[in-house]
Amino acid sequence: MKKYLVSFFFVLISLQSFGAQILVPMDQSQRNHLKAYGIAYFVLTYDIEVSWLLNYRGGSFMFEHHPEFEQEMLVRGVSYQVIADVQAAAILREIAEPEVNMEEVRLHKVPRIAVYTPPNSLPWDDAVTLALTYAEIPYDEIYDEEVLAGVLPLYDWLHLHHEDFTGQFGKFWFAFRNAAWYREDVRLAEETARRLGFSQVSHLKLAVAKKIRDFVEGGGYMFAMCSAPESIDIALAAEGVDILHEVYNGTPPDPDAQERLDFSRTFAFENFSIVPDPAIYEKSNIDVPKTGRNQNTDFFTLFEFSAKWDPIPSMLTQNHEQVVKGFMGQTTAFRKAFIKPTVTILGDNRSKDEARYIHGTRGQGTFTFLGGHDPEDYRHHVGDPPTDLDLFPNSPGYRLILNNVLFPAARQKPLKTWQAN
Repeated sequence: MKKYLVSFFFVLISLQSFGAQILVPMDQSQRNHLKAYGIAYFVLTYDIEVSWLLNYRGGSFMFEHHPEFEQEMLVRGVSYQVIADVQAAAILREIAEPEVNMEEVRLHKVPRIAVYTPPNSLPWDDAVTLALTYAEIPYDEIYDEEVLAGVLPLYDWLHLHHEDFTGQFGKFWFAFRNAAWYREDVRLAEETARRLGFSQVSHLKLAVAKKIRDFVEGGGYMFAMCSAPESIDIALAAEGVDILHEVYNGTPPDPDAQERLDFSRTFAFENFSIVPDPAIYEKSNIDVPKTGRNQNTDFFTLFEFSAKWDPIPSMLTQNHEQVVKGFMGQTTAFRKAFIKPTVTILGDNRSKDEARYIHGTRGQGTFTFLGGHDPEDYRHHVGDPPTDLDLFPNSPGYRLILNNVLFPAARQKPLKTWQAN
C-alpha cells in the first residue's frame, strides 16, 4: 500500500511540474465561459502560445502548465484540468483526424485592442466594453480626434458600437431632442467638428469612417454592433451626397440622394434605401423591422463551418450553444437581400430571412458585424442600467463578442492551409 501511495505522489508531482498542460474546457462543464477568454489573453501576455481547439468541447483552450496560470484560474473561477503531455498529444491526434471537424489554431500574440467610444457619458452602455472588462482584457478608448490623428495602425482590433457615422445623432431627434443628454451630445459633436476643421458633424464622421476603412484594408480587424454596422456603410455609400434632413444640418437633403449612393464603397451592404425622415427611427431598410418580435421566440442559429478548411468562420462561431437568443438594438438584424454576396453569414434566423452575425474581408483585413445591442438585455432602452455579467457568465451571445477579441491573436497562414504548429 505504501508503495502505491509513493507512486501516486510522484505522478502528481510530475503532472504539476514536468510536461503538464492545462485544458480549459468550453463546453457545458465550464463554470465561467467569459472569464476563460480572459485567461487565454492572460497566458499570451507571458509569451506562451495558446492552442484554440476548434469544435473540441465547445472550442476549448490548452496551454503549458504554470502555477501562475492555475492560480489565476482559481481566482477567476474558471474551470480547468491539468493533464499530462501524453493526454494533450492524444487530444491533438484526435483533432487532426481528417474525418473529424476539429482543428488546432495557435494563438501567439497579445492583440492590441481599441474601442471607439465618445469621451462624454451617454445614457447607454456598450456590450463589448462590458465583456472586455468582465473578462479582464485591457483596451484603449479612442474617438474621433485620435482616429484622425492616425492612431489606428497601432492596434490590431477595433470595436464600434452605438455610433452613427451618418451625422444624424442616432436619429434620436424625434424622441429625445429636448433631453439634456441629447442636446449635450449634439453640442459636443458640433464643437468637435469645428475644432477639427469640419463644417458639420456628418463630414467629420465620414472622415472617421474612411480612416476606419483604411485601417481594415491595411490588415486591421474591425468588429461592430448595434447601429455602427449599418451607419458606417450608409456614410461610406453617401460620400459627397447630402442625405440629412435639415433638422441635422440646416439644409434639405439632395433630391437625388438615393440615386447617387455608391455601394462599391461599403463593407457589407448594397442596394439599400436610406430613410431621411427624422421622425422615423430607422436610418435605412437594412435593419429588419422590430415590430412583432417576441423575446420568447426570437433566436438565431450559428452555422457550422469546416474547422480545417474554414478556420476563420469556425473561430468566430465557437460556442457551447448552436442556437443563440436574439436581442434588439438600433440595428437588430440585417436583411439578407442587402448583404453583398462576398460576405459570409455566420448566424441567421431563416424563418425571418434575416442575418444576425456576418463576416467579410476588405483588402488585407476583416470585418465582423453582430446585430443588436446587448446579448443579455433583449430590449435595451435609453437610460437602462448596464448588464451585470456576473449573472451571465455562460452567455452564448457574449461568447460571440469574445471570439472576435481573440481572433487577431491567431497565427495565420494562408486560408485552407492552416495546420497545428
